[in-house]
Amino acid sequence: MADFNVQVIDEFRANGGKVGGHFEGAPLLLLHHKGAKSGTERVNPLMYQELGDGSIAIFASKAGAPTNPDWYHNLVANPETTIEIGTETRAVRARVAEGEERERIWTRQKELLPNFAEYEKTTSREIPVVVLEPRG
Repeated sequence: MADFNVQVIDEFRANGGKVGGHFEGAPLLLLHHKGAKSGTERVNPLMYQELGDGSIAIFASKAGAPTNPDWYHNLVANPETTIEIGTETRAVRARVAEGEERERIWTRQKELLPNFAEYEKTTSREIPVVVLEPRG
């Protein structure tokens, strides 16, 4: 998986935020996050949803795996971070959406990208929705 992510990140940066293959045409960002225990800086490519108020939603789906992705735990521990969208780097603060807000955003994501509905079917956990709000 790490090699796959490196290839996607390299392609993203070489093409102004555009990639082909599995992610072609999908809204993709690069999430920077700091390891909750290690403090090591990491980067993951993720699909996102614009929320219309300058905020962005990301989804801890891990393709329907039974556990949340490491980046989710890292953001909970270290919510101040940055994202890359296109050629722009933005400072953001992460928070986990809950209740009606989570349901509204998650339902919309499943409508926009039906593979997220498939991820939901393959896991018993509630897939976290993380809102990245602009800061600074």
